[in-house]
Amino acid sequence: MSFDKRITRRNFLLGSAALAASTPLLAACGGGRSAVAAPTGPPRRGGTLRVGVTGGGSSDTLDPHTPTTNPDIARVRNLYEPLLYRDHDYEFEMLVAESVTPSPDARVWTATIREGIRFHDGRPVTPADVVATFRRIMDPDDPKSGASSLTMLDEVVATGDRTVEFRLNEPVAVFDDYLAQYSLGIVPADFSLDRPIGTGPFRVDEFTPGLQSVFLRNDHYWRSGRPYVDRLVLINFGEDDARVNALLSSQVDAIDQVPVALVDVLRSDERLRILSSETGTWLPFTMRVDRPPFDDVRVRQAMRLIVDREQMINQVLSGQGRLGNDLYSPFDPAYASDLPQRRRNIPEARRLLAEAGKSGLEVELVTAPIQAGAVEAAQVFQQQARAAGVTVRLKRLDTTTFFGENYLSWDFAQTFWYTRNYLPQVASGSLPDAPFNETHWNDPEFLDLVGRARRTVDEAQRTELLRQAQRIEYERGGMIIWGFLNQVDAYQVYVAGLVPDRTGLPLSGYSFCDVWLG
Repeated sequence: MSFDKRITRRNFLLGSAALAASTPLLAACGGGRSAVAAPTGPPRRGGTLRVGVTGGGSSDTLDPHTPTTNPDIARVRNLYEPLLYRDHDYEFEMLVAESVTPSPDARVWTATIREGIRFHDGRPVTPADVVATFRRIMDPDDPKSGASSLTMLDEVVATGDRTVEFRLNEPVAVFDDYLAQYSLGIVPADFSLDRPIGTGPFRVDEFTPGLQSVFLRNDHYWRSGRPYVDRLVLINFGEDDARVNALLSSQVDAIDQVPVALVDVLRSDERLRILSSETGTWLPFTMRVDRPPFDDVRVRQAMRLIVDREQMINQVLSGQGRLGNDLYSPFDPAYASDLPQRRRNIPEARRLLAEAGKSGLEVELVTAPIQAGAVEAAQVFQQQARAAGVTVRLKRLDTTTFFGENYLSWDFAQTFWYTRNYLPQVASGSLPDAPFNETHWNDPEFLDLVGRARRTVDEAQRTELLRQAQRIEYERGGMIIWGFLNQVDAYQVYVAGLVPDRTGLPLSGYSFCDVWLG
């Protein structure tokens, strides 16, 4: 087995070009198929599922607790499982745990491990493994990406043969939502990246950072009869053209993130099917609130008034999305839907810029193909800004460089987030110690409201606090959230089991245990 075949940046680029040109690597994964009818009847066992995934690079990882790029997330979703997660309808689904329940004061949460669940090597999952998993995530010398959302967690204690207590330093009525993250996969107490073991439907066979991953079915998987395919191959694609061409030439069975301009073209091909999911995924512009010119709230407000959200939806997404209102988490019951829909207002934007002494503003917008539509959105915004006398210079990077050492330092850039409810999203991106605080947001009034909401058990009171916090972000936050994207993917007609998924993760949430080949 090979888990770390390092490749140079030059070799990665050459490999990507070769993939687009039908290399033996892809042919070896299964070769082309002639057009066949859509499968019917019960699921079939066997075969290799080949999936083209957007992005990735030489920094790709198999670490369950530090996924960043789409290929990282796709690997994590198939190798590992958290205690619970959100299903295709964005409802809680128990995975490693069969239940997660709070004490009356929501200060102690008890997880009961699913009976009979095993790791890839056949060992049973024990409370000690759960304790060790969270010790690894919360390691003060090497905290993982989920650590910042668990600051309320004092200790994790094994309390029985199958039970674990999460003891908190304050009441948290939605702690189960904090646990339901793909970056909190349960691993053995002796976990090592040299031997990446989880409870997911697939286990590692080969891994080449920047190029592809090969997984085999997990014969110990707790869902009886699944996964249906014997082999899963995830192939990195840095460019849309290469990914689409691989699908059209039947070198892959499915691809994520179809460029929306090509949806109708692919839909007209009788060999292919389009999978469109309404999600809470957002693709915002990020403004650093601690650096000029965006440290002036009037500039931030002006930039939000410059964007034509309807044009963004129609031109960037070809209508495959919904209007945003500079707020995230639209599926959260506490979402502040009562706030007025912000619309383009060039005269007011010009007035605010003049008041801030920033007439004729010039800014650099850092963009990269981090998600379908990102670069196109930057280009459309560049055009829209001219009406307000704002000059936007685009700095286009590749995805690896964008998420490299300068990530989180750009003054004006973009990002993407999949569906989350409000408090988990705040913990990931809107707190001073959040791992991905791209705007460097640190508003004392906002922090007080969020802290109080997290500790409030009463749902009505918590909702009111969260709506107050959202109003602050709406009025002076650092993000331009112009819309929510439909997730649009494509697959060969002989692929079955892919369904719409509200989480925002492509291709049924990158969950391939239910997929089969006709």
